[in-house]
Amino acid sequence: MDESRTPADGPSVDDIASVFHVDDVRRREDTLYYLGTPLTTSGTLERELWPLFHDAGYTVSLSTRAQVEADLGPVESTAHGRSGSAGHNASDSQGTADEAVDPVGDDPEPTDVTVEPADTTRLNGGATRGIGPVQSQYVLVAEPRTPHVDGIPWMNLFFFVLTVGSTLLVGATTWYYIPLSAIESNPLRLLEALPFVLAILGPLAIHELGHYVMIRYYDVDASLPYFIPFPSLIGTMGAVIRMRGRIPSRKALFDIGVAGPLAGLVATVVVTVIGLYADPISVPQEVLDNPSSTSIRFNYPLLLQGLGALTGQPLGYPDPTQTASPIIFGGWVGMFVTLLNLLPVGQFDGGHITRAVLGPRQETLAAAVPAGLFALAGYLYFFTDATNAVILWGFWGVLAMALAYGGPATPVRDEPLDTRRKAVAALTFVLGLLCFTPIPFQIGV
Repeated sequence: MDESRTPADGPSVDDIASVFHVDDVRRREDTLYYLGTPLTTSGTLERELWPLFHDAGYTVSLSTRAQVEADLGPVESTAHGRSGSAGHNASDSQGTADEAVDPVGDDPEPTDVTVEPADTTRLNGGATRGIGPVQSQYVLVAEPRTPHVDGIPWMNLFFFVLTVGSTLLVGATTWYYIPLSAIESNPLRLLEALPFVLAILGPLAIHELGHYVMIRYYDVDASLPYFIPFPSLIGTMGAVIRMRGRIPSRKALFDIGVAGPLAGLVATVVVTVIGLYADPISVPQEVLDNPSSTSIRFNYPLLLQGLGALTGQPLGYPDPTQTASPIIFGGWVGMFVTLLNLLPVGQFDGGHITRAVLGPRQETLAAAVPAGLFALAGYLYFFTDATNAVILWGFWGVLAMALAYGGPATPVRDEPLDTRRKAVAALTFVLGLLCFTPIPFQIGV
């Protein structure tokens, strides 16, 4: 269906009758309210109802009458009700429930509690139906799904332009040694850093594009990538996609999670090879003679060292007046970003992949990640002088704790993955390990 228009109608009462007994259906503007009683657990309710409402163009959540009372004032009643139930008005309900009910569309861990009305009779097949006064204390709230892209994404474009600008500025002044005064007198000199911008933002964009292609393939509601400008050594803090909808299955969760790192890593390898064949950069003598200049040594992971060996190109130069092309540093950044994204915790790509492979057991693995990062930081603290690496891994250990506490994404259908995808997961993490170096960089060496 065309996602740019509001769906005309939601699922019929008969379509959901096996898991939710409907007493009345109300509409306020574009939102539908199915008043009634769940006949099964919230987990089963979600698995059964999510595809029906999703295909009709709605997101659905289970709430209580008390929680949506303000929206259920004098509203239009639809003709969905069945004989014997459609005539009941929501205002005839005998009381409301104050307890919170897990939302169908936002429940990270569905409960195993079956909610049934006080006066019920068991029907054939185990279904229940109320008798006596109607107890419409639960409500299925169906809201129209947000289009993936509605018009020109001005905010995304704005942040992308800012990110290009910050990366150009950092690249020109830091990596191509162009004085700020020269840029002020001739702003076009910023364009000399364009290869650096492409080397940094290219793999990041391909990474996010890999995610977004799979997001659209599985029809998950999400935003376009938001690039984050930041005047650091690389001019950006990366990019993020805001997920608004539920992920339908483990297969979808895996494909969405793994597509970004694999696509980004392919782009990173291409950028690195181009950088290895690029000419070195001359370091101005005034930079070498400046006592306030700070030198930073970037240690290369196995993947980058392997590419250097395969191409036969140097990764550095003994002459201090020459330094490797900044394009190689773009490859280094791509590998480091891939490594961090593959940490098997929370909403990281690695968390999505391991959640899809291991199911709920992923949380045990996620809990061990901060301990591993703290152990690495402790080892470096006691046995090396790499203070910067100690701070780096300690920071990521704290962040991993927060992400592990937040938990991973939970798919609607939680069936196990096939063997082929498990093999791809193993390969992806092996590639991630090739991007690892215990001391990524050292300052003042």
